[in-house]
Amino acid sequence: MAENKKIAKELVEAIGGMENIQSVAHCATRLRFMVNDKEQIDQEAVENVNKVKGAFFNSGQYQVILGTGTVNQIYDEVDKLGVNATDKSEQSKSAAKDKNALQRAIRTLGDVFVPIIPVLVATGLFMGVRGLVMQEQILALFGMTPADISDNFLLFTQILTDTAFVFLPALVAWSTFRVFGGTPIIGLVLGLMLVSPELPNAWDVATEIEPLYFFGFIPVVGYQGAVLPAFFAGILGAKLEQFIRKRVPESLDLIVTPFLTLLVMIIAALFVIGPIFHTVEEYILQGTLAVLNLPFGIAGFLIGGLNQIIVITGVHHIFNLMEIQLLENFGSNPYNAIITSSVAAQGGAALAVGMKTKSNKLKALALPSSFSAFLGITEPAIFGVNLRYVKPFVAGLIGGGVGGFTASILGLKGTGMAITVIPGTLLYLNGQVLQYILVNIIAIVTAFVLTWLFGFSDNERKETEANAENRPS
Repeated sequence: MAENKKIAKELVEAIGGMENIQSVAHCATRLRFMVNDKEQIDQEAVENVNKVKGAFFNSGQYQVILGTGTVNQIYDEVDKLGVNATDKSEQSKSAAKDKNALQRAIRTLGDVFVPIIPVLVATGLFMGVRGLVMQEQILALFGMTPADISDNFLLFTQILTDTAFVFLPALVAWSTFRVFGGTPIIGLVLGLMLVSPELPNAWDVATEIEPLYFFGFIPVVGYQGAVLPAFFAGILGAKLEQFIRKRVPESLDLIVTPFLTLLVMIIAALFVIGPIFHTVEEYILQGTLAVLNLPFGIAGFLIGGLNQIIVITGVHHIFNLMEIQLLENFGSNPYNAIITSSVAAQGGAALAVGMKTKSNKLKALALPSSFSAFLGITEPAIFGVNLRYVKPFVAGLIGGGVGGFTASILGLKGTGMAITVIPGTLLYLNGQVLQYILVNIIAIVTAFVLTWLFGFSDNERKETEANAENRPS
């Protein structure tokens, strides 16, 4: 498309030309450039390029927000111009060199868990659909009651809803090996060993049977649904594999390396890593529950109000572990019910800006950005609109807090994770959908009204744009 080709060319020129760009990658909404010299970037020119919703430095990358779908098309055109294209994981490794230890650790945690999230999303949707189908009102439409549901049908639904969590250690170990430079299939097998049917099932041990005891004091169980034991076993396993591979003759590598890696790591995982980090997981879970169970909706107000600030920092993936633990232990996720309000509220604030402004360019930016937020992606609304004028962002935080407070008071809990607002409705089909819609409406309306009344005016817009023009380059 000629327009996208023009946009790509203008972007490259505004970022300093081909010679200033090391590489480009993209995620769901942004182009991510690695550049040689930040000073050569013309920020104003980038932001004035058609379809650009905002641009900023984060995690060592210059990130240009374009939105879902559009980013893929512009990326293809940038690639055609001859810019060195790379994948997001490789670029993240390069960008990580400029981060401190905490930032690198959080980024690594995200690199491990983000690839796993789609199957957990699917599992949550299966749980929601099962909850809908099993409701008495729905069954009555077909002249049935819960007693008419066959055991085989229930078994089928359990396959859909339980498999990802039963074999979660295998997924985590596979992804961890991949990120830390090991052979992913070895990680997969190591993770499967942690949930071997020969071991006492972790859930059965929690209720009715005893674990195996080695040497009289080391409890050994299966680690169905566990995350940290597989994660740390994956890190050590990948490093051990690399260590062994460097010291084994090439002719023996195929046999010796996987044999020694799996032998040493399953012993370490079952007898040392597993017992220690399973206990750590329990403490993390209890701490999470203590926060979520704060009285009078306090947890919902705080989490809903602060969540999008955390998103700006890029460390929000650290909460994936917490959500996985909630789902694995209880089959529900009150955290999702809270953060959906924070996402919806930023969309409500951007919607108010788009409807109130007389600027056609800002209107064309704000309205699609608000819709993107209602689909669960807030970056265009935050970086393209709300943060630029500050007050709409604050209004969105307040709306998120009010919505989160409501979610806590109502005891709202999703059946999955990672999807919010309109798509997230599918996680609340188990009799909670009306409360879920109410929470989102409250968050959107609160943010919208505050932005309309106090958070935005075209006079402030003109002042903000004038200040931006007068900034020293």
